[in-house]
Amino acid sequence: MRLLVIEDNRNLVANLFAYFEARGHVLDAAPDGITGLHLALTKPYDALILDWMLPRMDGPEVLRKLRNEGLSDLPVIMLTARDELPDKLQGFRAGADDYLTKPFDLPELEVRLESLQARVVGRGRSRVLSVEDLRLDLSTLEATRAGTPVHLFPAGRKLLEVLMRASPAVVSREQLEFALWGDDPPDGDMLRSHIYELRREIDGPFAVKLIHTVPRAGYRLARLSSPSNP
Repeated sequence: MRLLVIEDNRNLVANLFAYFEARGHVLDAAPDGITGLHLALTKPYDALILDWMLPRMDGPEVLRKLRNEGLSDLPVIMLTARDELPDKLQGFRAGADDYLTKPFDLPELEVRLESLQARVVGRGRSRVLSVEDLRLDLSTLEATRAGTPVHLFPAGRKLLEVLMRASPAVVSREQLEFALWGDDPPDGDMLRSHIYELRREIDGPFAVKLIHTVPRAGYRLARLSSPSNP
């Protein structure tokens, strides 16, 4: 599984990485709610381990925003020291799939995650993103527009995934650069070059353009009713 851990306790994060990586899982981590929300919206994960008490944005609020953004099928297990029934109900109402109180045993967390993942696979979790006549299959990494295959390099595919997940919202340049290069973007305006190539493949042969520049903000992928800036 590819797991995202949103947790500000460094010792706990280190223990999670040591345990799960030794079992072949891949992990990313975020120390606060806003960073974690950004990662969850821009990268594909099989499950999310979410702490309740977080800097900048608490766990339930992160979860509500994730569900509102359309990630209804991402399994989420909340970690918290709160063990009263009203707290558990609040977590479930925010969109949690499971709830584990601290302290906990790592093997139990692993079993719970595997159970959540099995349920998702069993109900046929959709791995296809769709906007208008544009499709991106995250399982096969194949993209099509109006049924015609679209040939993309890895960077273009990642940009397309981020834009499609966020559609019709605007994605900032900073978010797109982070999706491609993390905290170490290259010198120069490489993002503009990648967007140009992506536009050529996605919009070039078609009358209806889907990728639009939003001045001083970023880019969006959507069908607009009025002309937009190129």
